Amino acid sequence: MLFKIMNDTNSMTKETQGAWIVHHGKKIRLDTSGSSEFPALDLAAKSADLLTRLSSDDTIRLTDEKVKAYAKAAGLNPLYELNGILDILEERRLIDRAAGEVEVIGVTSKGTLIHATDIFFNSNPTQEENASLILSEKASVQPVLQNQAVEYIGDLFQMTKNNTNDFIIRSQDIGFVDSEGIDNDRLLFNGNLFRRDKINKTAKVLSSLSSMEQVKVVEFEDLFKQVGCIKVAKAEQILGISLFEKLKAAGLYDINVVSNDSGENVYITDPGAFHKFTDPLVDDCFDMAKALVAALTFGIQERSSSSGRIQDISVLLGKLVNGYTIGPATAIGQDYRILENNGVVQIVPDSRYPDRFSMKLLKKDVGAIALKVLTTGNASESALTTLPSAPLSRYSGPEQNRQLTRKKQGIASKKETQDILSAIRGGSSL
Repeated sequence: MLFKIMNDTNSMTKETQGAWIVHHGKKIRLDTSGSSEFPALDLAAKSADLLTRLSSDDTIRLTDEKVKAYAKAAGLNPLYELNGILDILEERRLIDRAAGEVEVIGVTSKGTLIHATDIFFNSNPTQEENASLILSEKASVQPVLQNQAVEYIGDLFQMTKNNTNDFIIRSQDIGFVDSEGIDNDRLLFNGNLFRRDKINKTAKVLSSLSSMEQVKVVEFEDLFKQVGCIKVAKAEQILGISLFEKLKAAGLYDINVVSNDSGENVYITDPGAFHKFTDPLVDDCFDMAKALVAALTFGIQERSSSSGRIQDISVLLGKLVNGYTIGPATAIGQDYRILENNGVVQIVPDSRYPDRFSMKLLKKDVGAIALKVLTTGNASESALTTLPSAPLSRYSGPEQNRQLTRKKQGIASKKETQDILSAIRGGSSL
């Protein structure tokens, strides 16, 4: 049965399975009982999160203190969780521990997802944990009627109807999938819905809207094609707040929030913008490329020449992707803290100028995605959002912000979101 689940899950690759494991792990951490109910998912996701922060393109050595710092940034308790996860990574020969330091082999983001999948299946996952991957995959292709999901999952995993119902409900509670509607009309979906086949799905969305709303969406989509990165105020101006709220709740647009000491700045990207050249679920499931684009945007728009304003993004990112070190500059020490905490870049103080720093890219695959996004019209320099002028301190990605939108929706808005999901689903079944 385990072999069938691992190898016959709608042609899911190990990378895709790993992406769902990471997705689910983020949801589990927000639920007080999630880690005990879904221990294999929790363990594999945390292992992947730590590994992706520790690793780079090449084998590196990290001090124990730096490993603990990365663990804290990943939300791990260094007193009781860290050593157990390090043991697992060492058993897989991904790290080697010696006195006072850890050697980490070179692992790409995709490689991390493969290891997450292996750790998951080696941890004796429950039927419910296995089912959660398939359910999410199905709900990302198109919205799924809950009663059909119950029948499908029950048959595939030989679960009783009551157990399957309980699992589906719990999956919604934790956030493995989202839902809208009531009783037989309840639809299951998730925030990755528009990362695949967006053009056809958007066409179906338009069919569910009024003629006036259709005109607004077409106008906004045309603007998106030109600039790819739009301030939230502009979206609300074109679409209207009500229409914008129900569209972003369904996942049609990605909401990104960059924070610093001056407050928050919200901008919108197309769910496909970061995936035009890459796998829509796998390549940036940790949101690292999105965070890198946000930091670089800040450097383009807000920094003065004296502190390190970015003049030519393609040249700068090209140097980083090719292994060169950039700097020294004052801005480097302030604008890339998020990326440093995620192990994407290495920042080193300059020996000659204490207020200046140099930077090296540790994850070239992340830089390559950001380079494509910033230089192909999906988020060109001229379109990038103006950000506040204090050092960047936090980034929250599309899924987290979509969930916040869902929580704030009123009954009427939720009904309209359900209409959008029903239009996408059409008459299809599992």
